Amino acid sequence: MSSRPIPVRADLTAIALAWRPRDVDLIADAVLPRTPTSAKFKYLSWSPEQGYTIPDTKMGRKSAATEAEFAATEVSDEVKDYGLSTLVSNSDILDDNQGVDYLGNATGFLTGLLRLAREVRTANLVFAAGTYPAGYKATLSGTSQWSDQANSDPLKAITDAMDVPLMRPNILVLGQATWTNLRRHPKIVQACNLTSQTAGIVARRAVADLLELSEIYVGPGFVNTAKEGQTATMARAWGKHAALIYRDRDAGSQAGLTFGFTADRRQLSVRQKDEVDMGVDGSQRVIVTERVKEVVCAPTAAYFFENAVA
Repeated sequence: MSSRPIPVRADLTAIALAWRPRDVDLIADAVLPRTPTSAKFKYLSWSPEQGYTIPDTKMGRKSAATEAEFAATEVSDEVKDYGLSTLVSNSDILDDNQGVDYLGNATGFLTGLLRLAREVRTANLVFAAGTYPAGYKATLSGTSQWSDQANSDPLKAITDAMDVPLMRPNILVLGQATWTNLRRHPKIVQACNLTSQTAGIVARRAVADLLELSEIYVGPGFVNTAKEGQTATMARAWGKHAALIYRDRDAGSQAGLTFGFTADRRQLSVRQKDEVDMGVDGSQRVIVTERVKEVVCAPTAAYFFENAVA
């Protein structure tokens, strides 16, 4: 007998962990990588000037070396619990003659919604002007927006912005509309192809190499912004913005420096509970949960373009 009131289903958990959209659909795990933590965790927030202010390094013949102090601010935080559940009728399972995996399908559906919710949370944090201090962001408008392909200069804007953070950004995060305009912008096409052509389209890897970036991540995923019961209003989860970010996958909550991370107490897990009073043959409730918190710990290790395109 399991000691859990609602036992964890290992087989359904495997379905939840294996469920993945295409890599280009959901990018939250790439932008803010998951780092295992406890439910209540602490992370270090460093003042950027510490690693660049040189103390007196001279030593006398018998004097001690100057003592350098490194004082990080320890920030206390805790993960948040997220979960969804659905009922699967036992009658549907018993009456089925086509071998449909109702519990597996329910698990995949719930997992997809949980991952989409995380995608939206991450996008709202990374693409929020309030996340970045003054001097590390710009709001584009009119002829400066990259959708104005006759007048704007995204190549200059991006390369100038990359010189601002103390840690040079190594990834570029874009909404789908931003990427569509950027990859066909005449100045980008010309620079990638080393020609004077004013029309065309370039691959993501070519732009990443041009800008000396490790990766370019594009968020094409849609989310329905209408209230439940109303006509669907589909919008891109990552909007029309762009962010240059320094990301270190090896950095954790207590070591290394990176723009942000996701504190992960426990990966997606699935539970199943019998609901004997629900339906003639009873039902089974599938519950998918996770415990995470998206954190930006070094906002000066990035640069944000708000409204990069119209």
